[in-house]
Amino acid sequence: MKYMKRRGLKLFAVAALVPALVPMISAGAFAQQAKPASTTNVAAKASDPVSQQLIERVHNFLANVPKNDPKVFEDFFADDVIYTRSAGVTVTKPDIIKNIDVRQANDPKATFDGDDFTVHTYGDAAVVNFRLIMHNVVDGRKETIYFRNTGTFLKRNDKWQAVAWQATRVPGVEPKP
Repeated sequence: MKYMKRRGLKLFAVAALVPALVPMISAGAFAQQAKPASTTNVAAKASDPVSQQLIERVHNFLANVPKNDPKVFEDFFADDVIYTRSAGVTVTKPDIIKNIDVRQANDPKATFDGDDFTVHTYGDAAVVNFRLIMHNVVDGRKETIYFRNTGTFLKRNDKWQAVAWQATRVPGVEPKP
């Protein structure tokens, strides 16, 4: 009987809260609060200047990566960036700068481009998702490797920089050894 009283009290408390939760749930209180100010893909990028600016920033960065100039990486990534590589390893900006020569040694003729962009802007923050295309020549053979990348950008001191970066290799065609 004692158990029933406690159980009954708990059921009463839950029943009393349900009417209060229903309006909150139906009003979207538990849904995503911040809706994107814009969503832009490559075809519609001209309609949103911020999205266009971010897409151009990514394209310029990718075009300059093969130069292995630390200034390119210093400018693109914020000092507090969190970068998760395709292999699942998380690195910092000093790690990125330190590994420029390693990338050059592993993929000396690699070039990069991007397409299939989606941009969500939130004032001075933005999320950019795109397909990164890596073209490389290995033993005289051309190969193309695809990644899905997501970057979170903040505008600081009037400059967009990546504060978080995630690279995921797209499964499929694997380069031959």
